[in-house]
Amino acid sequence: MRRLLLLPLLVLAGAAAGGGVVPVAARSAFACAAGGPAATLPFCRRSLPARARARDLVARLTRAEKVRLLVNNAAGVPRLGVAGYEWWSEALHGVSDTGPGVRFGGAFPGATAFPQVICTAASFNATLWELIGQAVSDEGRAMYNGGQAGLTFWSPNVNIFRDPRWGRGQETPGEDPAVAARYAAAYVRGLQQQQPSSGRLKLAACCKHFTAYDLDNWSGTDRFHFNAVVTRQDLEDTFNVPFRSCVVDGRAASVMCSYNQVNGVPTCADAAFLRGTIRRRWGLAGYIVSDCDSVDVFYSDQHYTRTREDAVAATLRAGLDLDCGPFLAQYTESAVAQGKVGDGDIDAAVTNTVTVQMRLGMFDGDPAAQPFGHLGPQHVCTAAHQELAVEAARQGIVLLKNDGRALPLSPATARRAVAVVGPHAEATVAMIGNYAGKPCRYTTPLQGVARYAARAAHQPGCTDVACAGGAQPIAAAVDAARRADATIVVAGLDQKIEAEGLDRASLLLPGRQAELISSVAKASKGPVILVLMSGGPIDIGFAQSDPKIAGILWAGYPGQAGGQAIADVIFGHHNPGST
Repeated sequence: MRRLLLLPLLVLAGAAAGGGVVPVAARSAFACAAGGPAATLPFCRRSLPARARARDLVARLTRAEKVRLLVNNAAGVPRLGVAGYEWWSEALHGVSDTGPGVRFGGAFPGATAFPQVICTAASFNATLWELIGQAVSDEGRAMYNGGQAGLTFWSPNVNIFRDPRWGRGQETPGEDPAVAARYAAAYVRGLQQQQPSSGRLKLAACCKHFTAYDLDNWSGTDRFHFNAVVTRQDLEDTFNVPFRSCVVDGRAASVMCSYNQVNGVPTCADAAFLRGTIRRRWGLAGYIVSDCDSVDVFYSDQHYTRTREDAVAATLRAGLDLDCGPFLAQYTESAVAQGKVGDGDIDAAVTNTVTVQMRLGMFDGDPAAQPFGHLGPQHVCTAAHQELAVEAARQGIVLLKNDGRALPLSPATARRAVAVVGPHAEATVAMIGNYAGKPCRYTTPLQGVARYAARAAHQPGCTDVACAGGAQPIAAAVDAARRADATIVVAGLDQKIEAEGLDRASLLLPGRQAELISSVAKASKGPVILVLMSGGPIDIGFAQSDPKIAGILWAGYPGQAGGQAIADVIFGHHNPGST
């Protein structure tokens, strides 16, 4: 998410709401509480359809009030008792504080950090994906009840991971449209837990980033200037498949348009995409939101429109309902004054967002009296959720090589000395990838192995994942391998190598990691097992052909319990070949 333009709006929103910065996740419950300023008005009547209630509220607002609801940190309406609300929360693989809608601390010091999506997707287990979504929804709703999260989570990322260099590929279910589509629907169902009869939601999911987006910054081209030239067939058969499943099968409450252009038109200003495909063809019953500052991007960076007011008109008339960023709050009223948009355009957008809030119960009075009002701190980081995180990591691990049935390591080996080397041997934060929160706890690979091995000797071999320069402690790792009965090398990538805004220029392991692995393998007197952590692919042909490397596992970014899952696979508690 691009954030450069968001900070000034926080002050603006606070002033519009009547003082102070908008709370992290302020609730509108008191507007409709007994004795509240709007308790008797139709938008507070739970017996009415959500859209009718939304229309009633919108009809009572001034134009200025409605314009301040077009942005992610929406201002309150004090005269109606409606508080401000921050739309931007994240839950890609656990409740995350990447967005301003979530705040950890106090009764909620952390949340369960499940494996990064690329790892979970490797399980090919749609039941698992939905269970993770349900666990995340418990924790997200609990944090909302405690005033520390919103209910609108801008997850999942279901872009097709077509280019292996893409730094954000880790966030996605991968390159296969069928797998991504099943993942999208399952995770959204788990997050939202929509009630079929009423359409009420536990949380509101958002499928992003629509569409043909798999480049951040590579070889002089960035996502703010990229024009994806895509055939209609490729859109239908590849890029749009998971988004269609998100909306049609998962009934997602929201879709986010992307920064890039597709065939010369910014996705957030493409009426054929937003009104035509997402809303009419697929039947979205929710809202469409921009990626952060996307509207300003297509005006300032792409120069798609001549004036800012033209940009407002282009995006609202295309079907955008909510702007992540200040642009619509700043320029919509002048666009109306110039006759480029009308009140009807604003009303339509605000009605779509407020309808989702109604479905979430945000105007139903005291949250504690609602169906999910019982959820609290005791429902976050539960033993069941943490065990699910372990199981998800186990199922996501991929067996790439097992010469001579070296895996699992025998109990006899475990009773002797095992060397655990490599830059990820003591990984913590690196195991959870990006768009992560604060985990309940970590189990590092070294800690996981130590639960099985009588003695676990550790040497990093590299000072960090970059493993660059001549001062790397490779010799110490080689010596540890020489003395051990088995050696486990934990190597790979991290967020300094692949991330949002950071695409890769090479598919090789960084720096001297390959040298470390080969040197350790040559010196080891026992079996060598290579474990790789990464979101994107790595060329490990050298290790695949090395007879001294008996086993290779890919673990993705395996989440808070990654070390336990890796050890469970290596020592035979879980068989990756059986799932």
